[in-house]
Amino acid sequence: MPDTDRVIQRTASVEERVDAVQAALDERGLKASEAVEELGHLAQETWIPENGARVIARAWIDPEFRKRLLANGREAVAELGLAMPKHHRHLVVLENTAQVQNVICCTLCSCTAFTIIGLPPDWYKDVEYRSRVVRESRTVLREMGLDLPPQVEIRVWDTTADTRYMVLPEQPRGTGGWSEDKLAALVTRDSMIGVARLGAP
Repeated sequence: MPDTDRVIQRTASVEERVDAVQAALDERGLKASEAVEELGHLAQETWIPENGARVIARAWIDPEFRKRLLANGREAVAELGLAMPKHHRHLVVLENTAQVQNVICCTLCSCTAFTIIGLPPDWYKDVEYRSRVVRESRTVLREMGLDLPPQVEIRVWDTTADTRYMVLPEQPRGTGGWSEDKLAALVTRDSMIGVARLGAP
């Protein structure tokens, strides 16, 4: 016999649960709302792809900086006033060439060098991308709009607990002699993840 006395309660949405936890922390003086507001500000105003674009543009016009960037990415970006969290102990910068396309992922979650290239896009966090790009990278890139010739080698790099990656795209043809600011405007987050190449302007 069905239990007609049982009451089925609605499950709170994720947003409602987050709000409840935040309110409980605020009541205990832990200032959760302030922390959330600060994180929102950082995500929108400080942790942005334009940081990485500045790094890429500097590498294109300054060969000595490029060498330092490829040797020790963390120290090189610090030269431009860009900080990384302490647990991001290493920033490895991967140089694309006409023959090599580097792609980054995080098979366990969605880690990126977020203070440099911005917070990860939704597709980067999706299990489809995380699981497939390491097994069928050429197909995944083609589905994302990057159809590479067979002779181009694709190298996929999986983020670790203390190592973050960033792709150094090839400088587009026809941009020699451009200013650093003008070059930086060409760089996209997707190109720094490695799922896109930059075409000639």
